[in-house]
Amino acid sequence: MTIHVVGPGESVDSIAAEYGVDPFRLAADNEVPADGALAVGQTLIVRFPRRIHAVRPGETLHSIAEAYGVSVRTLYQNNWALGGLPALEPGQELVISYQEQTIGSAAFNGYAYPFIGQTVLDAATPYLTDLTPFTYGIAADGGLLSLADDALLRSARQHGARPVFHLSTYTEDHQFDAGRAALVLTDETAQARLIAEMAQVLRDKGFAGIDVDFEFLPAVLAAAYAQFLARLRRLFGAQGYFVWAALAPKTSAGQPGLLYEGHDYAAVGAAADAVLLMTYEWGYTYGPPMGVSPLPQVRAVLDYAVTEIPAEKIFLGLSNYGYDWPLPFIQGETKARSISNRRAVELAVEHDVAIQYDQTAQAPFFHYSDPGGVVHEVWFDNARSLSARLRLIHEYGFLGAGIWNIMRPYSQLYLAMSALYDVQ
Repeated sequence: MTIHVVGPGESVDSIAAEYGVDPFRLAADNEVPADGALAVGQTLIVRFPRRIHAVRPGETLHSIAEAYGVSVRTLYQNNWALGGLPALEPGQELVISYQEQTIGSAAFNGYAYPFIGQTVLDAATPYLTDLTPFTYGIAADGGLLSLADDALLRSARQHGARPVFHLSTYTEDHQFDAGRAALVLTDETAQARLIAEMAQVLRDKGFAGIDVDFEFLPAVLAAAYAQFLARLRRLFGAQGYFVWAALAPKTSAGQPGLLYEGHDYAAVGAAADAVLLMTYEWGYTYGPPMGVSPLPQVRAVLDYAVTEIPAEKIFLGLSNYGYDWPLPFIQGETKARSISNRRAVELAVEHDVAIQYDQTAQAPFFHYSDPGGVVHEVWFDNARSLSARLRLIHEYGFLGAGIWNIMRPYSQLYLAMSALYDVQ
């Protein structure tokens, strides 16, 4: 995989000619619009096929996969333009394999709300080890709030991803509630009811494991939370399920703040089969303009985490979105708009501005002026920033990454994942 940064006057055709690759595949892989518009500073992922197959009448993905000794899932991963769908046309070219070697293997878990678009979902699931619908919450009486996740589970199974049950302290109002956490962590009757209802859903829907996300816990509940996770692992582990837990991005054991105090890294790491480090949201809706996942801040969390938790039990949190801030930023007043990485590139193209790259944060950004004359600052992710963070999995020896979230399509995320790693 080569990451090309678009320069002034370059086009898809000129870039493809420079690398000796098919311009149509280069454009499709990188979601370049039909008019070929590019922004200076935009990244394009260039991949070099080793073997290509031209589809013949009557052939299917299954027959082609069998002929070459590969899986249908591999064909989907090697051909982003398929969108996770089996339809083929005679003469269509499929990449069977690429020249580059991966740096290792990794597991990738993607989070999605039930209202995700079907085309977005089907394009993403072939690249995932696990798909986690967000979220089963906790009712006021300690029971389980349901989730309409059938379409997500169907896509996961069709594309070879394991479905994972996500439990959080979400309420009927779609908010995290520490009170619901306190209820199930301190009331034995409520906890028993929740576990019994979880067991029923796990059986009925065929989940592979459990991912627990209790946020904004006070310090007084830290021990009870770890004990709850350990109980889930004892009960459900005996039935073949795994148990994961999400952790706020801490850099020390005693880090103050409601987001951090209820998460004891060592205790949670020992209680669960694996953990997700939520290494994102430094740049956020009400904060000042900056990268969502600046590399130095991410590394600080990872460096602390591996002192408390075995690296092979850790999922790196991987953000898949950006923010657009109107300027000037005024604390308590300015509100950033969450946007997709693809929309960020579109904005740069529409306003004919160059995308810049912060070498310290390892993140792209740019400025533009809206029709009202207001200057905006945009930070997002592209192939360079995603690759920088994806390589941390190999560097630290992590299990893989958890993607928050897959709701917005962005081909460069999945191309970088599959180019760098054999997806478990």
